[in-house]
Amino acid sequence: MEGLDIRDEDLRIDNLGPATIPSPLGLSTEYGDDIVNYCSDSQSVLYEVDRDTIVEQVRAGETVPAFERSGPRDMIYFEPAKTRVAIVTCGGLCPGINNVIRSIVMQLHYRYAVHTIYGIQYGYQGFIPEYGHEALLLTPQEVEDIHEKGGSILASSRGPQDVGEIVDCLERMNVSLLFTIGGDGTLRGAEEIYREITRRGLKIAVIGIPKTVDNDIAFVKNTFGLETAFTVAAEAIRGAHTEARGAPYGVGIVKVMGRMSGFIAANAALALNEVNYVLIPEIPFDLEGDKGLFKALEDRLRRRRHAVIIVAEGAGQKYVKLSGDRRDDSGNPVLGDIGIFLKTAIKKYFKEHTDLYINVKYIDPSYMVRSLPANAHDSIYCMQLAQNAVHAGMAGKTGMLVGNWNDEITHVPIKLATSRRKFLSPEDTLWLNVLEATGQPMSLVND
Repeated sequence: MEGLDIRDEDLRIDNLGPATIPSPLGLSTEYGDDIVNYCSDSQSVLYEVDRDTIVEQVRAGETVPAFERSGPRDMIYFEPAKTRVAIVTCGGLCPGINNVIRSIVMQLHYRYAVHTIYGIQYGYQGFIPEYGHEALLLTPQEVEDIHEKGGSILASSRGPQDVGEIVDCLERMNVSLLFTIGGDGTLRGAEEIYREITRRGLKIAVIGIPKTVDNDIAFVKNTFGLETAFTVAAEAIRGAHTEARGAPYGVGIVKVMGRMSGFIAANAALALNEVNYVLIPEIPFDLEGDKGLFKALEDRLRRRRHAVIIVAEGAGQKYVKLSGDRRDDSGNPVLGDIGIFLKTAIKKYFKEHTDLYINVKYIDPSYMVRSLPANAHDSIYCMQLAQNAVHAGMAGKTGMLVGNWNDEITHVPIKLATSRRKFLSPEDTLWLNVLEATGQPMSLVND
């Protein structure tokens, strides 16, 4: 997110009111006593890390922008015995959802003695009476082993619902604290719920936990599930590489998720350094011409006799754009299948324009990636996000999500996070890593 004009006030977090109840956690407010310390609202995580930029801001008399640091506060807003909580998961599946649900329940129950925790089934639909989805009562016993399974025990749905009805339901259930687990669409819904709660003058906190394997949530370094996703994708690359080497002029193509952002494709290519071409939505490419993909692939096959391509689902949409403005229930454009297109187009090019008989193998592990349990690293990260989300909610923070920045868990206003999407910039160091690891040309676009 470099180059954005971010001011300190853009990063400020809303509070329901003064926190006047001593925390039950029993932590310390003094350093040197060998007890973990509470975190104060004055502690922060700098938005910028470049020294020259910070020095320039200070010399100009500007307030240096910083995120509020997450962590347990010594005074909380909600009285635990009277607090009712709701958890909802929305959008597509992602490794780690159950980990987050479990950690929220465990943190609330054992650390804050909050014992009324509702699981809202089937996303925002679960708040709307006409759908007839009953809320689940979540206890430590109900969630003790769910982190070992993929998916979401609460299930999910896509698409907006009537915000007024959602807030009506929260009032009927006497909910004090709502956790929303989801991606961009879910967070936009959470922002609308927060605004309606504020308009009504209700004391209900709204805390988001960003979930998307695409890693396209702004002002969050990584979303949970990303590492599991590119680890599994790397195994698909291993298979594609073996297939490509197993036949003369073999080409392995792997399609991965990444509607608008190519983070899975880029990281998978780096995790298993056997990819020769990485195609992502942010970087345009031509097929034909001296600098196009076909010519680069032909040169590679004549030299090395095999090649592996990884393509994100949103890449090259100009070649497979569907007629009309078709959108899914979340409002996202319906994509054409770039993977199948590439498989067919590459075969056609080599048959009609070269003397090479190529062997193409195509692998699409997308849904296997989405539905698996989180790996060890993602599991830890899910727990950290969930625990800090609970700390924030119990302290009366609202209209925010928990993220990470500069290796610290942070508080991010939902309004800011949904103001833009995060993309992999062609000037990013990650893309340079990809170019150097694969050896693909700096550009696959003709002059």
